[in-house]
This record gives sequence, C-alpha cells and structure tokens, in this order.
Amino acid sequence: MYWLRVAIFLIGLSLGILGLSSVQAQEGNLAQQAQNPIANLISVPFQNNTNFNVGPFEDEQNILNIQPVIPFKLNDDWNLVTRWILPVVYQPPVYEGDESDFGLGNFNPSFFFVTQVNPELMIGGGPTFLLPTNTDASLGVDKWGAGPTAAVVWTPGKWVVGGLVNNIWSFAGDSNEPDVNQFLFQYFVNYNLKDGWYLTSAPIITADWNAPSDDQWTLPLGGGVGRVFDIGSQPVNMSLSAYDNVIAPEGAADWQLRFQVQFLFPTGG
Repeated sequence: MYWLRVAIFLIGLSLGILGLSSVQAQEGNLAQQAQNPIANLISVPFQNNTNFNVGPFEDEQNILNIQPVIPFKLNDDWNLVTRWILPVVYQPPVYEGDESDFGLGNFNPSFFFVTQVNPELMIGGGPTFLLPTNTDASLGVDKWGAGPTAAVVWTPGKWVVGGLVNNIWSFAGDSNEPDVNQFLFQYFVNYNLKDGWYLTSAPIITADWNAPSDDQWTLPLGGGVGRVFDIGSQPVNMSLSAYDNVIAPEGAADWQLRFQVQFLFPTGG
C-alpha cells in the first residue's frame, strides 16, 4: 500500500499545481507534439504505472519509467528520434517467505528514422534494444535483446492518433535465463480541448510469445485526461489515466493507474 499512498499524494499535488498554472502558447501545436512519440521535440517524461492485485497476494507493483526523448535533425526530410526507457521497479513478494524488491529494470533504447509524409502524417522506424541493467533477478532477465520498432502518427485537426509497435528477441546473456521474444503495441488516441486540456487513451498491449498460448497476451482498455500548461516558464504535460486488463496472464495485474509528468523543451525546428 506504500506505493498507492505515494501515487495518490503525487496525483493530488500535481492536480493542485495544474489547476493554479497558467496556460500559454502550449494550447495548440505544443500539445499535439507532446502527444506524439516521434515529434521533433525534446521531452523528459516520468511515467508512473501502479499495477493493482499482482501475484498470489494481490499486492501493488509500481513501475516508474524515466523515458527522455531526444531528436536530431539529419537533413531537411529526416530526423533521428531517440527514445530511452529506464524503469525503476517496486516488485512485491510472489511466494511465502519472499521479500519485495526495489531497483532498476532493463534499459530499452529505441531509434526512429522519422519523416513527415504530409502535414498530417508522420512515420518512423528503426531498431530497439534491451540491455540487462536490472539490479535484481525479479526486476528483469539477464539477457541482451534487439528488434525492429515503428510508429505512425496522424494529426487531423484536434486529434492525435497513431500507434507504436516493436518486437524484441534476446541474442545473448545468461544461458540459465529464459529467452526473450516479446511484442508490444501501443495505440494512442488524443482529442485536444480548450486551455491545454485533452482526452487520451494509450493502452500498452503486450505478448510474450514464449509463454503458453493462454498466458501470452495483456490487453488493457481505458483512458484518461491530461493538460499541457506552464509552471513558470517551463512547459509541462501532465496526464492521469486508468486501464482495466480485460485479458492478462495468470498473476498479472487486474488494472493499472498511470500518472505522467512530461517536461517539454521545444526545439524550434
């Protein structure tokens, strides 16, 4: 329950700040860029996911993803957008006599070669990697992995719609650890309202192809609300959403509460 109390405190504090903060130029283009995972925008998101009813004791698991995005201009038509995801994990006990663990999970950098097909359509693709940075066996497998990743983003009017997909296979690491063959698909649908507010749905669908067929998929459904605003002169994007796992492996979470704070640094390009 410790992580649940922390999450509720942070959400309440942030919503209070959000209500007092002024909205400036972020209301339009910057809000859409913040919702676009391959935009030409430097950003530093802190995405906190609290998973409920995990394992045989139905405890809370917490995963804080620190995931900066840094784009580089290659030429007039192409950017290289780098996305770095480092999870900080609280893992509850999973059997009698087990203890909880807290530390780093496995590092996941991705590299997208991105082009603007037309004013409303952007596409990107490239490699993604898995690095065994886990500080405990319960927080990740000791395997090196790689695979392809791609993203498509469509921005008609007030909408930001698209998807991000990847699959990672392990190719090296501890031979005693299970191999990795993991699929991820995140679709996102955002509708922008007035004063920087927006509605959002961005569930993360995953599959472990090495698991038994009836335990492979995690399929969440849900959504939430967010706002782009200023704290002083710093543009910030905050969102709060909840997702119900309508399909999940045995022992996985029933549902998830996601809270994200994203610091935005427009490139001007």
